[in-house]
Amino acid sequence: MSKYVMAIDQGTTGTTVLILDHSLAVLGRHTVEFAQIYPQPGWVEHEPAAIWESVVAAVGGAVAHAGIATDQIAGIGITNQRETAVIWDRETGDSIHNAIVWQCRRTAGVCQTLTQDGHGDFIRERTGLVIDAYFAGTKAAWLLDNVPGARQRAAKGELAFGTIDSFLVWKLTSGQSHVTDVSNACRTMLMNLHTRQWDDELLKLLQVPKSVLPEIRTCSEVYGTTIGFPGLPDGIPVAGMAGDQQSALFGQACFGLGEAKCTYGTGAFLLMNTGDQAVPSQNGLLTTVGWQIGDEVTYALEGSAFIAGAAVQWLRDGLELIESAPEVEALAKQVDDTGGVYFVPALTGLGTPHWRPDARGLITGLTRGTTKAHIARATLEGIAFQNYDILDAMSQDLNRPLTQLKVDGGAAANDLLMQFQADLLGVELVRPTMLETTALGAAFLAGLAVGVWADLSAVKDAWQENARFQRTMSEGEVACALTGWRTAVEKS
Repeated sequence: MSKYVMAIDQGTTGTTVLILDHSLAVLGRHTVEFAQIYPQPGWVEHEPAAIWESVVAAVGGAVAHAGIATDQIAGIGITNQRETAVIWDRETGDSIHNAIVWQCRRTAGVCQTLTQDGHGDFIRERTGLVIDAYFAGTKAAWLLDNVPGARQRAAKGELAFGTIDSFLVWKLTSGQSHVTDVSNACRTMLMNLHTRQWDDELLKLLQVPKSVLPEIRTCSEVYGTTIGFPGLPDGIPVAGMAGDQQSALFGQACFGLGEAKCTYGTGAFLLMNTGDQAVPSQNGLLTTVGWQIGDEVTYALEGSAFIAGAAVQWLRDGLELIESAPEVEALAKQVDDTGGVYFVPALTGLGTPHWRPDARGLITGLTRGTTKAHIARATLEGIAFQNYDILDAMSQDLNRPLTQLKVDGGAAANDLLMQFQADLLGVELVRPTMLETTALGAAFLAGLAVGVWADLSAVKDAWQENARFQRTMSEGEVACALTGWRTAVEKS
């Protein structure tokens, strides 16, 4: 039997491809970046052809690095930047416009109108989402309205819409499969969270015709096979798909009710498994599909902090306090505490659970004794404070305390940050050996579909732990720190 799994991790700034075996040894890895396009302030685009070229190049690099026979690849899993929207010609496979990236705010006015017209409660009940330009539905409508002739062509069945997962499967299978999975579909504002199908009322409200939409499928099944992909034989099953954050939750083997993960990237993304119940949030969180395997659906609560690792990048590029991001830990360790300094990293507003786009970054508590080491430590602590607020909201919504948090992403390698996060939460933090759990989730989902792993128990056995962090601060110290944080947030 073929024994390797390929994971395509198509992210916002580049594509990474991993080739793994059953024991999670990484035989090949390759990353290819592509250009970010900013047509005007607040607008963000990608060229779909450039995304596809990055996938082809990353696959080629990973295969060359692995040194394996490509006919030994049992299946391909895909994980992707979730809400980025693209429409392409069904005949040629060429996009009709640049992809509109999840960060793009061009449809904010449409979203404001939807909110003012009183559709907020309806959309939240049907989708688990708040009305926001973040999600893909209003992007699809914008493309249809602003590309000449697009609506007419859509009515004739000439165009296909999708998030990046759909686009990649289409290209991998040479147009044989126009599909998405439930974890991506639920981020469009077009899918009914409870039926897991496109919702006619939502489609009418957002003015997106069903004729352009992909078929919604589960996260672990064969969607099609490779046809004409450079460097790969025809017939490799494309067998797993999940949006990046849901894929990371799966890659962390958070299969039990109440299990949670935090991905520390540019921002911080926290998801908690809520089992087979789509739990409505009373605390500013999103309700989302985690994954579906067969007939079994797992839901999740999601919260995000817009700035996490980006705060460290700001110390490097904006303030020039450090020359490289990894230096922040050593600098912060030069002092035992922040000296009363708090940094609220609201550099692009505050996300969950505050939802204050008008908030701005703030450093408070400065004295003549404050050094750059204090600011560095306050920056790391500010990242952890934001995550405390999100996880506290999750525990309230689920009505059960958090017992453990699994961590991943680049900044999870920072021991000082992880220890302070454990101190704040009062629960154990567990860091895996492989921090690239987004790609790992896609590999697991594909491997389950083609038999590389027999079941979830086999996946859990394959997952490997690197380190654990437990609370060392007293409850009084934590309470005092949180009081200072809340005061700082009110000022931001």
